[in-house]
Amino acid sequence: MQTIARGITYTDLQFLGLPRVIATAVLQSPAGVALVDPGPSTCLDTLRAALTEQGISLGDVRTLLLTHIHLDHAGATGTLVRDNPDIQVYVHERGAPHMVDPAKLLSSAGRLYGNDMDRLWGEFLPVPQDNLHVLGGGERITAADRELEVAYTPGHASHHVSFLDRSSGVAFVGDTAGIRTGADLFAMPPTPPPDIDIDAWKASVALIDRWKAETLFVTHFGAYEDPSAHLAALVEHLDGFAALARAIVEREATDEERVGMFTAEARLYLQRHMPNAAAAVYDQAAPLSQCWLGLARYWKKRGVGAA
Repeated sequence: MQTIARGITYTDLQFLGLPRVIATAVLQSPAGVALVDPGPSTCLDTLRAALTEQGISLGDVRTLLLTHIHLDHAGATGTLVRDNPDIQVYVHERGAPHMVDPAKLLSSAGRLYGNDMDRLWGEFLPVPQDNLHVLGGGERITAADRELEVAYTPGHASHHVSFLDRSSGVAFVGDTAGIRTGADLFAMPPTPPPDIDIDAWKASVALIDRWKAETLFVTHFGAYEDPSAHLAALVEHLDGFAALARAIVEREATDEERVGMFTAEARLYLQRHMPNAAAAVYDQAAPLSQCWLGLARYWKKRGVGAA
């Protein structure tokens, strides 16, 4: 466990045995524990062990705060609620129906991951409607004896929210602030399908910047104390990836050729900013082939592409 602020820590879920890919934030108080983005079911043993090391049992967990419902963030939610029915789950209104009935979500994810679904993510159980608290953005909620501000922050996902704890200065921003796997200032935009929206994403980043948080907690990966610089880097590389994808969408090529072009050129883009080994970690956290699919869909929906 790493400490962010008093009463707030985070644990590395060691996704597929790899460090610094998925993190879960842990908010502790006498009234109980809140988890931000509990991760996939394949990491539950790691999560439980990390909580036990802090003297926390599953029965101590009262709240799950979901930035969004993608499997790497929310996959373990239903299993945790099954094992502790007192857990209350906070999720955006667009994501809530898929937590109650995940069939469409799993079908969509299955098209991306195919036969790797179980190996990567494990089970995704439904959450009873009575355990859900539906968010729209703009609320103030209480979790682990803290008042958290909720903001609607779409762009990466149309159902994404972020949470701010002003008492500690920590903002829990999911994927809206991108992926950053080390101290160096590089924030990569994860852009999987189906609902990447560049303009909405930039507006969400601007909203988070106006919070003037002292620390950003990003699920991929960790806590950073340079929020404005981090967010500016994310916008820079969001523009860079979007421009790269647009140029490829406009080329005469097959779909398969375009995937190859993007992954090769995006990998070179990463390698211009970091050593090859570090670039490979980003590709693990957000596979470049999936980043292509989301950006290609974004541009095609806007009428961009070879005739």
